[in-house]
Amino acid sequence: MSKVYIFLADGFEVTEAIATLDVIRRGGIEARTVSVQNKSKVTGSHGLTVLADTVMDEVIGNVGTDDVLVFPGGMPGSKTLAADKKLVKMMLSHYSGGGAVAAICAAPGLVLSQLPDIAGKKMTCFDGFEEPLIAKGAEYVKVPAVKDGNIITGRGAGCAIDFGLEIVNHISGPETVKKVRVGMMI
Repeated sequence: MSKVYIFLADGFEVTEAIATLDVIRRGGIEARTVSVQNKSKVTGSHGLTVLADTVMDEVIGNVGTDDVLVFPGGMPGSKTLAADKKLVKMMLSHYSGGGAVAAICAAPGLVLSQLPDIAGKKMTCFDGFEEPLIAKGAEYVKVPAVKDGNIITGRGAGCAIDFGLEIVNHISGPETVKKVRVGMMI
């Protein structure tokens, strides 16, 4: 069964991480937050501190091809994720092996722009972070969330539920999405 790993660094956008996590868990999918800083407490960009389910060292080597790696935005959280060599190496290996990756807000431009072969892929992100995607040939679209192959992207905090639903759809399909939408009254 597919799992979802949501990677957190100090300065992450709380809504993008927690709303996405909530939607995925409502879909009956196992999802875990992962601190990349080898400490359980991670503080969001607006001062909210959360306790991550696990740390990066416990995840490396345990990610399956059917799993989804998720990168929320927020500053400086997205920059920290993009600069984490172990995380980027794992992401590149996961993606090149057929695994799915998902990012929202600044993270598509900072983290997913490091992926090979994104030319022609439809991707979205927070306005102002699209240049690295466009430079690699991605098609930038201004929609709340978009899935193209094994890449799922979202625009920002206000689009976190749509982003989470795209991840649920990728793993469990439209019937599960429908049930989650009904349960959330959306």
